[in-house]
Amino acid sequence: KPMSHPDSWEIIEGLKIGQSNVQRPDKHEGFMLKKRKWPLKGWHKRFFVLDNGMLKYSKSPIDIQKGKLHGCIDVGLSVMSIKKRARRIDLDTEEHLYHLKVSIELDTEKHIYHLKVKLARCQSSLIELSKLLQSLEGLQRTQSAPNFTDMQVTHTHTHTQSHTHRHGPHQVDVKDNVLIVFLCFLKKGGEQRGIPLTQQTSNESRLSMSESVSEFFDAQEVLLSASSSENEASDDESYVSDVSDNISEDNAMPNGDLAGSAFRNGRRPCLPAPSPDCSNINLWNILRNNIGKDLSKVSMPVELNEPLNTLQHMCEELEYTELLDRAADTEDPYERMAIMAAFVISGYSSTYYRAGSKPFNPLLGETYECIREDKGMCFIAEQVSHHPPISACHADSNKFTFLQDVRWKNKFWGKSMEILPIGTVNVILPSFGDHYEWNKVTTCVHNILSGRRWIEHYGEITVRNTKSSACICKLTFVKGNYWSSNVNEVQGFVMDQEGKVVRRLFGKWHEGLYCGVPPSARCIWRPGSMPTDYELYYGFTRFAIELNELCPEMQDLLPPTDARFRPDQRHLEEGNVEMAASEKQRIEDMQRTRRKWQDENDIKHEPRFFKKVVDANQRERWVTNNTYWELRKSPGFINMENPNLW
Repeated sequence: KPMSHPDSWEIIEGLKIGQSNVQRPDKHEGFMLKKRKWPLKGWHKRFFVLDNGMLKYSKSPIDIQKGKLHGCIDVGLSVMSIKKRARRIDLDTEEHLYHLKVSIELDTEKHIYHLKVKLARCQSSLIELSKLLQSLEGLQRTQSAPNFTDMQVTHTHTHTQSHTHRHGPHQVDVKDNVLIVFLCFLKKGGEQRGIPLTQQTSNESRLSMSESVSEFFDAQEVLLSASSSENEASDDESYVSDVSDNISEDNAMPNGDLAGSAFRNGRRPCLPAPSPDCSNINLWNILRNNIGKDLSKVSMPVELNEPLNTLQHMCEELEYTELLDRAADTEDPYERMAIMAAFVISGYSSTYYRAGSKPFNPLLGETYECIREDKGMCFIAEQVSHHPPISACHADSNKFTFLQDVRWKNKFWGKSMEILPIGTVNVILPSFGDHYEWNKVTTCVHNILSGRRWIEHYGEITVRNTKSSACICKLTFVKGNYWSSNVNEVQGFVMDQEGKVVRRLFGKWHEGLYCGVPPSARCIWRPGSMPTDYELYYGFTRFAIELNELCPEMQDLLPPTDARFRPDQRHLEEGNVEMAASEKQRIEDMQRTRRKWQDENDIKHEPRFFKKVVDANQRERWVTNNTYWELRKSPGFINMENPNLW
């Protein structure tokens, strides 16, 4: 039974086992507001028809009648949740998430026009009926009506012309005219079967919802069209074709050039143990009371995790730093921007095989360090806030600086989970004085409860060079479905300051990015090959396998807050699920105790290695305070007082 609190999401359940419903439900139709999918901002007005469990929608009732549908949803196969006070309805169909809302203003506007239409039609019907009765009385007295054809009744004139056209130019009998007018009036009145004319006239004022809404829409169509800024082609239909399959391999870069960590570097080649079996976990019992909520606050079974945390995921976005090195050596600003676009897309490639598990949520104050001599890079990350969860990182190289701070929101919608990142990513190339900045797209994991899980990224990314207006790059991660040919597709372009497209980009975020026009386009980036038996080991890439490795010589150099020392994550990596679950519970209890003590003593947590600043756009950001590497060198973390997180 759904909860009754108006401010919470309620799951609308279907028929229980053994129940049946032989009565066909009534048909319902009308306008609602639907949340835009590109770029997930704002709402637009759509006409919906719910008939026998199928919810169809389009721009107008006319489009519905013509079969011009924007979407069709089987409500019975979807998870539906509602929030009464907000007048919200959310439908999760596995392939798509539909966010709907009933507008009070829309209802008021519709009903006002509804009344006006009823009054106008009643008045028109009474006038026509009065004229018709006068004509019939005259016809009955004289058996002829010489002045009847002069009557200014629109429908009479129209149908008489049609009748004359069909039967030729001969004189039409007056009785035929009267019959035509009478039949037209009956048709206009609604053709209510078996109801006398007088009753039809009284029922004329009882307009159906569909009639009034149709009239309302027609009257307001121009205003709505003028105020709408949506791109209808990107509403529910993909507009990118599968062109990357036709690219000539002769124009592609050798895999060895930018294959990332495919080479041998002395690090471990595989994880100690495969991922555990999660088939016995009933996720519905865990998630059913968290529809529409942020899952970062919900404790999940450890079997659903992978042995990496969010801080390490941020480092994983730097798997293809070779692209940044290459951009730092590229003189052409347009080509440099195209390479930066390839780096942006490469950060999503490792997620393709990772829909089956989630990373550990970092504890407040947890850190992660990564030094890669093979990449010439030093990376540091810290969890700087717990509620809301904010992760910050900074990486330095001789050719680039990488930094970002991201707040993560995870929402469960019944069959799918959305990950909404809030924040920006920044790359600085000192060789040209460039400072690139971009946003992140929405990530959705489908089939959370049953079937094969698959991951999807969708939305728009804008890459800007804040130090130069020479060019800008726009990337679109196309929203598709699991079986479509355009799944995981990306398209984009580099545009100069005059608005001219100077580079065209396309590809798939898990396969590669191409620049140009097929079939002569050239490959800018392609991911490295996957390790052996990757399906058994969480779908990790070679780079991901190496992230949690703890070498003996590193133990005295790392701070005790480093994610490699986290016991529940380490036990899961080693295949000891029971110990991992026990340690996870203990660590979470410790964190709640620390937070309660800080609240009671009015103590605010201060991050150790990052500080909050306000940039030129008045946005709060977390940047490094440049103390980590100095403290690591002297006096060394082993000689310092450190927080006890676990």
